[in-house]
Amino acid sequence: MDFDGRVWPLAGGFGRYTRVVAAVSWIPNVLLALSFSSSILSGGGPGCQREECGNRTENYTDTCWLEETIVTQWDLVCDDGWKVPLAQICYLSGWLFGCIVFGCICDRFGRRNAFISALVVALPLGVALCFSPGFLSFLPLQAGFGAGLAGIFLSLYIARLELCPPSRRLMITMIAGFFWLSGELLLPGLAVLCSDWKILQGAITGLLALLMSYWCFRSLFPESPRWLLATQQANQLKAELYGFSRANGVDTREDLSGRDSLFSEIDSLWEGFPRPRYYSICSIFKTRLIWKNALILGFATFIGCGIRPCFAENLMVLGGSVPYFLQVGSAALACIFLCITVNHWGRRAVLLLCTIMTGLCSLLLLALTQYLFSGASIAISVLGSLCAHAVVMLSVFYASEVLPTVIRGSGLGLILGISMLGRAALPIIILQQKSGFFLFHVVLSSFCILSVLSLLLLPETKRKSLPDTLRQGDSLRRPPLLLQTTQDAVPLLTPDKPRMDYNPESYARLASSTKKIIRTGSRCGEDNQAMTGE
Repeated sequence: MDFDGRVWPLAGGFGRYTRVVAAVSWIPNVLLALSFSSSILSGGGPGCQREECGNRTENYTDTCWLEETIVTQWDLVCDDGWKVPLAQICYLSGWLFGCIVFGCICDRFGRRNAFISALVVALPLGVALCFSPGFLSFLPLQAGFGAGLAGIFLSLYIARLELCPPSRRLMITMIAGFFWLSGELLLPGLAVLCSDWKILQGAITGLLALLMSYWCFRSLFPESPRWLLATQQANQLKAELYGFSRANGVDTREDLSGRDSLFSEIDSLWEGFPRPRYYSICSIFKTRLIWKNALILGFATFIGCGIRPCFAENLMVLGGSVPYFLQVGSAALACIFLCITVNHWGRRAVLLLCTIMTGLCSLLLLALTQYLFSGASIAISVLGSLCAHAVVMLSVFYASEVLPTVIRGSGLGLILGISMLGRAALPIIILQQKSGFFLFHVVLSSFCILSVLSLLLLPETKRKSLPDTLRQGDSLRRPPLLLQTTQDAVPLLTPDKPRMDYNPESYARLASSTKKIIRTGSRCGEDNQAMTGE
């Protein structure tokens, strides 16, 4: 059943209440960005410590916004310096694990239940982090806290997307990205005010506790009607549709529950006794195209996340807080670029362009760094960081449109987990004292260029409804890269204009009605023959 064309308009569609729910889902991104980026500060990120192991000069805060970090508290320098990147790896591993686990919860128990369970995990672990007595207890607590944050982010992302019509999906998602960037911009000021990583962690956890209002007030985070329809949960679907229609100010009670209404059609479609149908991530491997699309976009996300530190390395010569704000500014420009181009040129074309530009910037830095003056090197690094961020954002958004509703949570969680592997590449290299960093940059640059060939296999999802079932996800086909202005027209076979009056569902209902009439007529004929025989 067509959700966007048949079901959603009867509940008010993207009406007043639906827009409010989408807007409310943006606010947690500010808190999630604070939580995600604060791990860099608590671990004494790049440029935040100076080690002189000969005389053990302990001046860790040359350019850091925090006066007290885990480095200063537990003396993680010299022989213990390897523990700092290890903490970042554990934190990103927690995000990876949380994306996968809570993605499966999204598909099995719903978007709202996944959000609540992730919040229940994140809040107590966030409080416990403030009182961690030592480094060994700090690692599992931070990993668990990251897993909870990942579940909150993923459930909000999917629920927000499934409320939007095709024409609004990109803009609503990009605005959520701007809220994330605003959280990253607020982090330095909050860190300066707190000055201690434990106080900063407590402040962020306290702000996260405000999200309990989403649990207490169901209207702030209702269950996704699209997921309920795709999993055949009729009773809860009817309740949610009634709630949306009333809140949107649409009086469609007769259209929803009257005779020959939408609910009657749903009951007849599911033979009156619907049973919920759930799918696991293993279902993706039984498809023909969905797993290929997910693999391609996951690979692109890995490349985008992994190559950004290579560009950030060239910005470190500026010193101070400038590299941080340059990266945030480039991410903001990437969001603006996507807002302007993606709905006009299409998802695949813009992703191809951004991937090519990322690879070219990376190759230029590899080949010409020693011949370029510092200003040109910084400019290329900023442009490369911009394109890499655009690749990550668009790949995740693209994947959410390609994956069907029944496995969107687990599939998107797997792709976000792969992106965390890309982010963990830098602390892994730092853990090895940066041996192999140049080779890592070369490999990612090569992968970036080679991935362009695989991106050509992706379908285009611009102005298309989200696929809900595995069959719909497999039916997405890749269009030609360039529009063909001239085509050979075969007489009697190729019509001059496409048929606009064809509606598969209308013809299906007409066919079923015709069969009923034929059956009724045949029964009447048999009864007449029997009466005549008597």
